[in-house]
Amino acid sequence: MAEEVKLLGTWASPFSRRIEVALKLKGIQYEYIEEDLSNKSALLLKYNPVHKKIPVFVHNGKPVAESLVILEYIDETWKDHPILPKHPYDRAIARFWAKFVDEKILQTLYKARGAKDEELPGIIEEAGEQMKILENELKGKEFFGGESTVGYLDIVVFSVAYWFQVQSQVLGVEFIPEEKFPVVCKWIGRLLDIDVIKSCVPPREKHLAYIKARIEAARAASK
Repeated sequence: MAEEVKLLGTWASPFSRRIEVALKLKGIQYEYIEEDLSNKSALLLKYNPVHKKIPVFVHNGKPVAESLVILEYIDETWKDHPILPKHPYDRAIARFWAKFVDEKILQTLYKARGAKDEELPGIIEEAGEQMKILENELKGKEFFGGESTVGYLDIVVFSVAYWFQVQSQVLGVEFIPEEKFPVVCKWIGRLLDIDVIKSCVPPREKHLAYIKARIEAARAASK
Protein backbone atom coordinates (compact mmCIF):
# COMPACT_ATOMS: atom_id res chain seq x y z
CA MET A 1 0.00 0.00 0.00
CA ALA A 2 1.41 3.38 -1.03
CA GLU A 3 2.12 5.91 1.67
CA GLU A 4 0.08 9.10 1.71
CA VAL A 5 2.35 12.14 1.90
CA LYS A 6 0.95 15.66 1.62
CA LEU A 7 2.41 19.10 2.17
CA LEU A 8 0.21 22.12 2.81
CA GLY A 9 2.18 25.27 2.07
CA THR A 10 2.45 28.52 0.14
CA TRP A 11 4.76 29.16 -2.80
CA ALA A 12 6.61 32.13 -1.25
CA SER A 13 7.09 30.66 2.21
CA PRO A 14 10.70 29.78 3.16
CA PHE A 15 9.22 27.32 5.65
CA SER A 16 7.29 25.42 2.96
CA ARG A 17 10.36 25.39 0.72
CA ARG A 18 12.45 23.85 3.49
CA ILE A 19 10.17 20.84 3.52
CA GLU A 20 10.13 20.50 -0.26
CA VAL A 21 13.93 20.51 -0.36
CA ALA A 22 14.09 17.71 2.23
CA LEU A 23 11.45 15.64 0.44
CA LYS A 24 13.18 16.01 -2.93
CA LEU A 25 16.63 15.26 -1.50
CA LYS A 26 15.24 12.03 -0.10
CA GLY A 27 13.26 11.19 -3.24
CA ILE A 28 9.92 11.07 -1.43
CA GLN A 29 6.80 11.36 -3.58
CA TYR A 30 4.32 13.86 -2.17
CA GLU A 31 1.22 15.87 -3.01
CA TYR A 32 1.64 19.62 -2.65
CA ILE A 33 -1.43 21.66 -1.67
CA GLU A 34 -1.16 25.43 -2.10
CA GLU A 35 -2.86 27.37 0.69
CA ASP A 36 -4.35 30.86 0.53
CA LEU A 37 -3.53 32.28 3.95
CA SER A 38 -6.11 35.05 3.56
CA ASN A 39 -8.75 32.35 3.17
CA LYS A 40 -7.47 29.29 5.04
CA SER A 41 -8.86 25.95 3.94
CA ALA A 42 -10.85 23.62 6.17
CA LEU A 43 -8.02 21.11 5.69
CA LEU A 44 -5.42 23.50 7.12
CA LEU A 45 -7.64 24.41 10.08
CA LYS A 46 -8.30 20.73 10.71
CA TYR A 47 -4.65 19.66 10.57
CA ASN A 48 -3.16 22.65 12.42
CA PRO A 49 -5.91 23.94 14.74
CA VAL A 50 -3.40 25.41 17.22
CA HIS A 51 -1.39 27.82 15.04
CA LYS A 52 -3.47 27.67 11.83
CA LYS A 53 -0.24 28.14 9.84
CA ILE A 54 1.70 26.43 7.09
CA PRO A 55 3.59 24.26 6.51
CA VAL A 56 1.67 21.20 7.61
CA PHE A 57 3.04 17.80 6.67
CA VAL A 58 0.54 14.95 6.51
CA HIS A 59 1.79 11.36 6.59
CA ASN A 60 -0.87 8.65 6.27
CA GLY A 61 -3.49 11.01 7.67
CA LYS A 62 -1.39 12.17 10.62
CA PRO A 63 -0.39 15.87 10.59
CA VAL A 64 2.91 17.35 11.75
CA ALA A 65 3.32 21.15 12.04
CA GLU A 66 6.29 23.57 12.36
CA SER A 67 9.05 23.34 9.74
CA LEU A 68 11.94 22.32 12.04
CA VAL A 69 9.81 19.60 13.62
CA ILE A 70 8.71 18.38 10.18
CA LEU A 71 12.32 18.19 8.94
CA GLU A 72 13.26 15.97 11.89
CA TYR A 73 10.16 13.82 11.42
CA ILE A 74 10.97 13.27 7.75
CA ASP A 75 14.57 12.35 8.54
CA GLU A 76 13.57 9.88 11.26
CA THR A 77 10.85 8.29 9.10
CA TRP A 78 12.76 7.95 5.82
CA LYS A 79 16.30 6.84 6.64
CA ASP A 80 17.81 7.11 3.14
CA HIS A 81 19.90 10.23 2.44
CA PRO A 82 19.97 11.43 6.07
CA ILE A 83 19.98 15.19 6.57
CA LEU A 84 20.63 15.34 10.32
CA PRO A 85 24.04 14.30 11.69
CA LYS A 86 24.32 10.80 13.15
CA HIS A 87 26.06 11.67 16.42
CA PRO A 88 23.74 13.02 19.19
CA TYR A 89 26.10 15.92 19.97
CA ASP A 90 26.27 16.99 16.32
CA ARG A 91 22.46 16.75 16.11
CA ALA A 92 22.14 18.96 19.19
CA ILE A 93 24.51 21.54 17.67
CA ALA A 94 22.53 21.54 14.41
CA ARG A 95 19.32 22.17 16.38
CA PHE A 96 21.03 24.99 18.29
CA TRP A 97 22.02 26.80 15.09
CA ALA A 98 18.60 26.24 13.52
CA LYS A 99 17.03 27.89 16.57
CA PHE A 100 19.49 30.78 16.26
CA VAL A 101 18.53 31.28 12.62
CA ASP A 102 14.78 31.27 13.26
CA GLU A 103 14.79 33.22 16.53
CA LYS A 104 17.45 35.81 15.68
CA ILE A 105 18.22 36.18 11.97
CA LEU A 106 14.67 35.59 10.74
CA GLN A 107 13.32 38.14 13.21
CA THR A 108 15.78 40.71 11.84
CA LEU A 109 14.44 39.94 8.35
CA TYR A 110 10.90 40.63 9.57
CA LYS A 111 12.02 43.80 11.36
CA ALA A 112 13.55 45.17 8.16
CA ARG A 113 10.30 44.60 6.30
CA GLY A 114 8.37 47.24 8.26
CA ALA A 115 11.28 49.56 9.06
CA LYS A 116 11.42 53.25 8.27
CA ASP A 117 14.37 54.44 6.16
CA GLU A 118 16.15 55.89 9.18
CA GLU A 119 15.83 52.58 11.04
CA LEU A 120 17.44 50.49 8.31
CA PRO A 121 21.13 51.24 9.10
CA GLY A 122 20.71 49.87 12.63
CA ILE A 123 18.93 46.77 11.31
CA ILE A 124 21.64 46.24 8.68
CA GLU A 125 24.25 46.41 11.44
CA GLU A 126 22.29 43.90 13.52
CA ALA A 127 21.97 41.56 10.53
CA GLY A 128 25.70 41.92 9.88
CA GLU A 129 26.57 40.87 13.43
CA GLN A 130 24.35 37.82 13.13
CA MET A 131 25.65 36.87 9.69
CA LYS A 132 29.24 37.18 10.95
CA ILE A 133 28.48 34.46 13.49
CA LEU A 134 27.25 32.20 10.67
CA GLU A 135 30.23 33.15 8.49
CA ASN A 136 32.60 31.97 11.24
CA GLU A 137 30.61 28.77 11.75
CA LEU A 138 30.83 27.92 8.04
CA LYS A 139 34.54 28.73 7.52
CA GLY A 140 36.56 25.77 6.29
CA LYS A 141 33.45 23.76 5.35
CA GLU A 142 31.54 23.20 2.14
CA PHE A 143 28.28 22.75 4.04
CA PHE A 144 27.16 23.64 7.55
CA GLY A 145 27.13 20.08 8.82
CA GLY A 146 30.74 19.59 7.75
CA GLU A 147 29.52 16.79 5.46
CA SER A 148 29.99 16.57 1.71
CA THR A 149 26.28 17.03 0.99
CA VAL A 150 23.42 19.37 1.88
CA GLY A 151 22.08 18.71 5.38
CA TYR A 152 19.46 19.90 7.84
CA LEU A 153 21.22 23.12 8.79
CA ASP A 154 21.97 24.02 5.17
CA ILE A 155 18.26 23.72 4.39
CA VAL A 156 17.30 25.90 7.37
CA VAL A 157 19.93 28.61 6.81
CA PHE A 158 19.49 28.78 3.04
CA SER A 159 15.75 29.37 3.29
CA VAL A 160 16.42 32.51 5.35
CA ALA A 161 19.65 33.74 3.70
CA TYR A 162 18.18 33.54 0.20
CA TRP A 163 15.03 35.41 1.30
CA PHE A 164 17.31 38.05 2.84
CA GLN A 165 18.95 38.52 -0.57
CA VAL A 166 15.58 38.93 -2.29
CA GLN A 167 14.45 41.45 0.34
CA SER A 168 17.77 43.29 -0.06
CA GLN A 169 17.07 43.76 -3.76
CA VAL A 170 13.61 45.17 -3.06
CA LEU A 171 14.82 47.54 -0.33
CA GLY A 172 17.90 48.60 -2.28
CA VAL A 173 20.20 47.82 0.65
CA GLU A 174 22.72 45.02 1.10
CA PHE A 175 22.26 42.78 4.12
CA ILE A 176 24.79 40.13 3.05
CA PRO A 177 27.48 41.94 1.02
CA GLU A 178 29.97 39.57 -0.58
CA GLU A 179 33.00 41.60 0.51
CA LYS A 180 31.98 41.14 4.17
CA PHE A 181 30.61 37.62 3.97
CA PRO A 182 32.48 35.80 1.17
CA VAL A 183 32.06 32.37 2.77
CA VAL A 184 28.28 32.63 3.16
CA CYS A 185 27.83 34.18 -0.30
CA LYS A 186 29.91 31.46 -1.94
CA TRP A 187 27.89 28.85 -0.06
CA ILE A 188 24.59 30.39 -1.27
CA GLY A 189 25.91 30.26 -4.84
CA ARG A 190 26.99 26.64 -4.36
CA LEU A 191 23.51 25.65 -3.20
CA LEU A 192 21.84 27.47 -6.08
CA ASP A 193 23.86 25.27 -8.44
CA ILE A 194 22.21 22.16 -6.98
CA ASP A 195 19.18 21.14 -9.06
CA VAL A 196 17.01 20.16 -6.09
CA ILE A 197 17.61 23.51 -4.37
CA LYS A 198 17.13 25.44 -7.60
CA SER A 199 13.79 23.71 -8.21
CA CYS A 200 12.53 24.86 -4.79
CA VAL A 201 13.41 28.55 -5.19
CA PRO A 202 10.39 30.73 -6.11
CA PRO A 203 10.39 32.44 -9.54
CA ARG A 204 12.54 35.54 -9.04
CA GLU A 205 10.34 38.29 -10.51
CA LYS A 206 7.20 36.91 -8.89
CA HIS A 207 9.05 36.63 -5.59
CA LEU A 208 10.36 40.20 -5.80
CA ALA A 209 6.84 41.51 -6.47
CA TYR A 210 5.50 39.51 -3.51
CA ILE A 211 8.18 40.81 -1.11
CA LYS A 212 7.63 44.38 -2.35
CA ALA A 213 3.92 44.10 -1.62
CA ARG A 214 4.62 42.69 1.85
CA ILE A 215 7.04 45.52 2.64
CA GLU A 216 4.56 48.17 1.48
CA ALA A 217 1.81 46.58 3.59
CA ALA A 218 4.06 46.39 6.65
CA ARG A 219 5.13 50.02 6.30
CA ALA A 220 1.55 51.17 5.85
CA ALA A 221 0.52 49.26 8.97
CA SER A 222 3.30 50.85 11.04
CA LYS A 223 2.28 54.46 10.20
